[in-house]
Parts: sequence; structure tokens; C-alpha cells
Amino acid sequence: MNILLVDDDYYVIAALQKKIDWNQLGIENVYTASNVAQAREVLLNHRVQILISDIEMPQGSGLELLAWIREQNYSVQAILLTNYADFNYAQKAIELQSFEYFLKPIEFDKLMLIIQKAIVRAKEQESNEQAILGGYFWQKNQSKNLEHFWRRLVSGSTSFPLRRADITHAIEEQNLSYQMNDFIQPVLFNVFPHNGSMGKEEKDLFDFALLNVLYELLQNAAYTIESILEVKEYNWIAILKWKQLPEDASALQAAGASFIQKSGPYLKCGACCNIGLAGELHHIGDILKQLMTMDEELTKCRNQTYLVENYLRQPKSAYTPPDLAQMEELLNQNRLAAFLEEAVRCLRSMLSHKSLDTSVLSLFRLDMEQLVYSFLKQKSIQAHKLYAGKANDKLLLHSLHSIEDMEEYLRYLVNTAMEYRDFAAQPKSIAEEIKQYIHEHYGDDLTRNDLAEIVYLNPDYLARLFKRETGISLGSYVIQVRIAAAKHLLETTNLSVYTIASKTGYSNYSYFSKLFKQEVGLSPNEYKKEQAHGVG
Repeated sequence: MNILLVDDDYYVIAALQKKIDWNQLGIENVYTASNVAQAREVLLNHRVQILISDIEMPQGSGLELLAWIREQNYSVQAILLTNYADFNYAQKAIELQSFEYFLKPIEFDKLMLIIQKAIVRAKEQESNEQAILGGYFWQKNQSKNLEHFWRRLVSGSTSFPLRRADITHAIEEQNLSYQMNDFIQPVLFNVFPHNGSMGKEEKDLFDFALLNVLYELLQNAAYTIESILEVKEYNWIAILKWKQLPEDASALQAAGASFIQKSGPYLKCGACCNIGLAGELHHIGDILKQLMTMDEELTKCRNQTYLVENYLRQPKSAYTPPDLAQMEELLNQNRLAAFLEEAVRCLRSMLSHKSLDTSVLSLFRLDMEQLVYSFLKQKSIQAHKLYAGKANDKLLLHSLHSIEDMEEYLRYLVNTAMEYRDFAAQPKSIAEEIKQYIHEHYGDDLTRNDLAEIVYLNPDYLARLFKRETGISLGSYVIQVRIAAAKHLLETTNLSVYTIASKTGYSNYSYFSKLFKQEVGLSPNEYKKEQAHGVG
């Protein structure tokens, strides 16, 4: 496997040569060129599978080089580098079937993964070309058939009972060599990418790195890895076929522990390993269903391994609420930090007593929400408005995934309440925010309910607070601001009175004229004429 580096900047070429371990990647020869002409010379005289090229170069661009490569029908995986996030560059790169479009400055860890993916693609392409020459695609089809077979069984196991006849039919349909007495064992991995990590920002690269780690760690002479599939986002299942039924799960527990240990430093994520039962293929429906059920129902701590055989022996837990009266009193005393501390303590206590599954966790979450919502209602804060939005929806959705996710949701729930409690305790700040909003949006529909939503307060409470702080009612203040804006437009523009009425929030011209005369003593037209005479 050979690679060609093309860049007019000598230091970029030197950095690529020095900072990437080409031997580890299986690259035999690293060719370099400082312009398109030199690159063409290399490609004409040497077999190159991967190209890393700058786009902006003085003697011809990387895009021109790639266009020439495509014209020559060379099988080259191209990674293009650029200093600019230019849409036209990206569009042209896609048209020329570039493998990746990468912005400088170079992040070498990320580039290493991209090169690894390009090597895999190059090997696949070479393999396909050889297969075409031999007239068959058996190897590639076999891998796809295996993936399709296991994806079908995994999804089917959660929807309906898998009968022996269904499994036999699927084996025959995909032309696989499985026997009904083959020993199969599934292992499910949950991963929790850290905020700002590759797992959150660039999932394709993360998935590629994750699969590399899993295939490496699960290698064992006692079994074969039949397939590794993502069953839902950040949840991967490995299907293993044992040569003989294992005595216990110790080998897989060791592999799971190793994966958990490496997931932090290498993948920047937390992880859980869930080991299913081992059994003959004709029992795979029950085996998969038990594993998926445990994953759904069991409340997990990150960086732990869980066994279905232990889960099946564990009695179902019942929910015993914490001392809700005591927790309510903490809120009544405005001790929200103490409330959060007690909520987390209760959560950990339930976990230590093995009395926590997702149904129990859901009831605990509901109790905490009701206490906080009730506290906010007493402060005339509309909790359902305060907690509306993507951040809340995301944290709520993930809160049952693990103890850590629930703790993160509780911190968000309580900290948001604390912040807004402090803001709502400063009536001048609220009144000023409402006044500023009215000045910026006087042309919009400004009902009392609309304005209350901006500060998440009860409309009646906001109306009383605003009048107490400003000495004027909300409705009167809106009218004053709109009439002042209308006067300014009448004085400084040639807009018609109808247009000005619309621009200041009044769709009914007659109503606007009536209000204007009440406030100014003149109709809009009279005021406009008076201003014109005054100027004259």
C-alpha cells in the first residue's frame, strides 16, 4: 500500500512524514510532491492507492490533480486539504469522488483515522477488482449476508417470537453455513461520548474507531466474531460463535473490562458492557430478547459490566419514594442546592440496595419534577415554559439511560430553577426586560400572555409586578411605545398612515386612529399636517 503527499508547503509535507506512523498503518512507500506536475510524474511511475493533497497550490490545484486522476481511471482514495471552508471546493471534491475533505490546521489524530478508513476502502476496492477479474463476489457478499442475517434476527427478536423455522429460512435465504446447534452469544456495548468529543461531533469517524477497538479486543481463539452491528445510536451488539459452549463468562468479562478501560482515553467516552446468555442458535430469539430487555429495564452505572444471568436471578424492585415532605421543606426554605444533594443521595442509596430499574427510576424522576414544578408555581414561574426546549428534551430523553444521565438531568432541573428563582426575585430586572422587548417588538402581537412567556411567569403575576415597578399597566405601556413609534414615523417618513398603523402593531386603522387621538389629541393625519407646517 503506497501513499502520495502533495503540498507546496515543505513544512506541511515534513509534518505529515514525521507525525504519522506510516509503518503502523501498513504503508510501504510514502511519495511526496510539491506541485501537480511532480504528482502526475509519481502517479505515472508508481502504483499509489492513497493521495493526500492540498487544494490551493500555485502551479495547479489539488482539484485539477484529482480530475486528471479520474480521467486516467486510477483507483486512488483522495483526501483533500484546504485552509478555507469553501462550498464550491467541497462541491467539486464530491463530484470528483474524493474520499474526504479536511480543513487545516491538521489534527493528526483525526487525520490518522481518516487515513485508516481510506486504507480500508482502498483494500476493498482492490479486493473487488480482483473479484471482478475472477468473476465472483463471494467474500464480499458473505460479509453482507451475515450482517443482514443478524440484523434481521436482532430486530425480529424484539418484535415477535423467533421460531426455529424462521431462523432456518433466514439461513437458507442468505446461503449461510450455520447449524441449529451452533453456540451463539451476543454482547451489547453502550457508549456515552463525552461532550465535545469526536463521538458527538463526527460520528462516522467515531464509529470507525469504535469498530476497530471492538474487533481488536474481542479477538479470541475460542470463538469467531460473526458480526458487530449498531442496533440503535451508540448501542452496538457483537455476535460471537463459540467452538464449544463456554463454562462461564470470564473471557467476555475480561474483554468487556478491557474495552471499558480503553474507551475513556482512546474513544473519549464512557461505556457499559452487557453480556447475554450463550446457547444454541435455535434459542437465539430468547437469548437476544433477554439481553435487549435487560438493556431497557436495568438502571446502569457507566463503566460497568452486566450479565443477563445475574439479571434474571434478581427480583423485580418496587418503588419506595424518598421523604418527599422533607425534600419539599428544603425547597420551601429556598435550599435548592441541599435539595439536589438529597435527590442524588436518594438515587445512589436505591442503587446500592439493588432496588433500581428504569420503571423505578422513572417514578423517582416524576416525584422530583413535581416537587420542583410545585416550587416554581409558588413563585408564579411557569415551569412548563421554562423547561421547554431542545436542551431539556435531550436530557429528559437520556435520563433513564444511566445513573450519571439521571444525575445530569437532576442538576439541570434544579440549577435552572435556582437561576430563574434568583432572576424572578429581582422585579426591576424583569420589568426592564419586558420594556426592552416591547421597544424591540412593538410591531408584533403583544398580548399579556405573549409577554409572560418571555420571562416564564404567570400572566397575572407579571401584570401586577410590572405595574408595581413602573407605575403603569402593561397594556398602557405597549400603547405608549407604539404611539411614540407612530409619531416618529409620521415626523420622519412619507409612509401612509395605513402603513404606519400596520408597522406599529395595529391591523385595524380605525382603532389605531382612535388610540392615537386619545394619546396625542390629534388624529394621525392632523398630526402629520401639523408637523409638515411646523417644518415649513
